[in-house]
Amino acid sequence: MKLPKFHEITQDKTTPPPWADALTDGEFISYGPTFKMKTYLDLFDEYLYPCDETGDITYYVYDPIKHGAASDKKYPVLMWLHGLNNSFDGKNCIFCCGAEQYATKEYQECMGGAYIIVPLANERRLEDGSIAGSWSTFVNDTNIYSAPIKAIYDKVCQEHMDNIEGRFAMGASAGGYFTWQLLQDYTDYFIGAIPISSGYVPTDEELLRIEKADVKVLVAHGRYDELASFDECIEPRTKMFHALSNVDCYFPKWVQNGDKGISSIHYGFEMGQHCMINQIQANLIFDDKTPMSDDFPEGITGWIRDVVRRQAV
Repeated sequence: MKLPKFHEITQDKTTPPPWADALTDGEFISYGPTFKMKTYLDLFDEYLYPCDETGDITYYVYDPIKHGAASDKKYPVLMWLHGLNNSFDGKNCIFCCGAEQYATKEYQECMGGAYIIVPLANERRLEDGSIAGSWSTFVNDTNIYSAPIKAIYDKVCQEHMDNIEGRFAMGASAGGYFTWQLLQDYTDYFIGAIPISSGYVPTDEELLRIEKADVKVLVAHGRYDELASFDECIEPRTKMFHALSNVDCYFPKWVQNGDKGISSIHYGFEMGQHCMINQIQANLIFDDKTPMSDDFPEGITGWIRDVVRRQAV
């Protein structure tokens, strides 16, 4: 996919989004998240994982104990996987991938504490504007990132083995695809996953295998997604999703910001409804503290906490 250099252009707030005609009275367009961005990045430490297949992988880790959590307790580990092109942002990718707010005191308290891992794919921009080296890179039918990303996860868990309970994978767009990929490759490794705005969904056979492993999955996708069409990617699978005991679905009509406005993000093309990661990072809670969905009254943090408790029973 060809992508513009987003940092070299400004947001277009004048071109009507392709879904603008579907807005009803009282609904309005909002042009950005309302939570504080790039404020908590220093809570994450940077590491490098040597890898011949992909090139050395930079990754970031938030350690809850280092930042005040009790050292005699156990915590889940959340791995957040960025979307296409986001790795070029370096440490700012912690914000782009959805992880930053989950290191805040408020989110940590709701979850009961959590480790956070943010790895970066070794993406590179080609002359035609397309991106190579993304999470979907295969060699001989094998995803080249799957094993080393699992190895990074193992390394973090080994280093904090006395304080680890339960592993999650979550990500949006290309990160949503890679979330499914890791679930397929290492099904028994995880207790929970959140694939967001993913154009890819595993086969029914694979979904049944994930259900059998008792991995809790929250599938999140906007109905007006501009890049991964809901009608094409998700609607044909909704019957299967609802039949699975381990799957929760979040398919809102609109992806919204904290101000309750309909999200528009236009840097070369419209992607506000595709970038559900901003809504997920807002914890599915509006600025006035009301939930964006009655199905998730305590947001994503409450869902994560409940999955951990469910596994502990």
